[in-house]
Amino acid sequence: MLDRTRTTLSDGTTIDDLINIETREVQLRAISDPELYDIEMRKVFGKTWLLLGHESEIPNPGDFITRLMGSDPVLITRQKDGSIRVMLNVCPHRGMRVCTADAGNAKVHTCIYHGWAFKNDGDFIGAPVAGEKMHGDILPKEKLGLTQARSHLYGGLIFATWNLEGPSFDEFLGEMKWYYDMLFCRTDKGLEALGPPQRFTIKANWKTACEQSASDGFHTLTLHRWLGEFAKFGDGDLTTSMYGTEVSSLQGHSLRCMPVANKFKQAAGFRDGNLTLEEKLAIVPPPGITKEMLPELIRNLSPEQLGLLVDSPPQVGGMFPNVLIAFIYVPQPDGEIIGLTSLHTYIPKGPDELEFCNYILAEKDAPEEHKQKALQFAVRMLGTSGMVEQDDSDTWPHITQTAKGAAARNITMKYQAVCTTPPRPDWPGPALVYEGFTKDDTQWNWWLAYRELMNAPA
Repeated sequence: MLDRTRTTLSDGTTIDDLINIETREVQLRAISDPELYDIEMRKVFGKTWLLLGHESEIPNPGDFITRLMGSDPVLITRQKDGSIRVMLNVCPHRGMRVCTADAGNAKVHTCIYHGWAFKNDGDFIGAPVAGEKMHGDILPKEKLGLTQARSHLYGGLIFATWNLEGPSFDEFLGEMKWYYDMLFCRTDKGLEALGPPQRFTIKANWKTACEQSASDGFHTLTLHRWLGEFAKFGDGDLTTSMYGTEVSSLQGHSLRCMPVANKFKQAAGFRDGNLTLEEKLAIVPPPGITKEMLPELIRNLSPEQLGLLVDSPPQVGGMFPNVLIAFIYVPQPDGEIIGLTSLHTYIPKGPDELEFCNYILAEKDAPEEHKQKALQFAVRMLGTSGMVEQDDSDTWPHITQTAKGAAARNITMKYQAVCTTPPRPDWPGPALVYEGFTKDDTQWNWWLAYRELMNAPA
């Protein structure tokens, strides 16, 4: 746990006033308070690990992409030795953004304002008219490079943090890593990005999307009810998908694990206990896995992980603070089941605006035909104009706007549906386990993680 202090707003309100531990309530004001937003950029996005992309976006030396870590623009580059650097994309001379392109390949990045030049690793090369020493003599060149972030590759995903002395990435994931490994580290060659991410801007506060991404199951029954009525998910009855097991941690991470037997007629025989693990895998492979790739699963996962991936795979959830994870099945009219892999990051662009960034991924070893099908259906379902995301992105601006009202800002968002069902005795995995009908526990854990960081020393 972090050493806690009392973060206090200018009107005397504390974080503990906004987040009531005893009653599991959060004041609606917390969604869109401008003063709170400034603190979040320093204490949340300035301190924790953030997802920035996938290494397959920059396969060659000199390749680069530009992204955001909270409000900070960053430059992500592939080095000659294959390593990846993440650095602040801000010129130390006068604060201009050094690289203004979204992606490309370059040995040198030159600021267009005054011409300061930097190597691909961020080291300062020099300024124009070298003999005149336009960078001065006060600081050596070694002190004039781009500010470096601490980075980590996990299953090909690029993470970074400004907290150079803080928890390691594995410590950040904690016990939830056992589950995330089942999704991101299950095949020999891992995942690849199917093109650059889709991006668009929503007039909403980042927390509206992120607290929902912490495995909110309730909204599926109402906001996404067309999935049952029209798309016939769960044979038309979405109530069945509300039952399962949710796993979470006080770091704010979570996943919803849903029994395959509740979703597909092909898996009806899973309940009788007579099928072997191999037979189940052959009937309904995990999302994104073809039958030819099944030996890779066996090589990369433990028997306990593999058993869970077959019977009750993690399908939706989140990674604190701003990642949504979607590993879902999409049944086809001919009986084929397409597995979709999508990650969303919700990047704050101010108290009332976020950037929705959608990564569509597939296993590198999957056939090209499978990748194209997955890409097609992921765009239709989970893309920036996808059917599911049209639902979600309609609610977030409404919540953001109501949070500004003189009366509405003082009402509370309630997370009082508490799981009381004990975990199954045969549940194989670690972390906090919530069994049965979906409740509010995972989202409340997200707010607890948020509260912890917001109350930590700056």
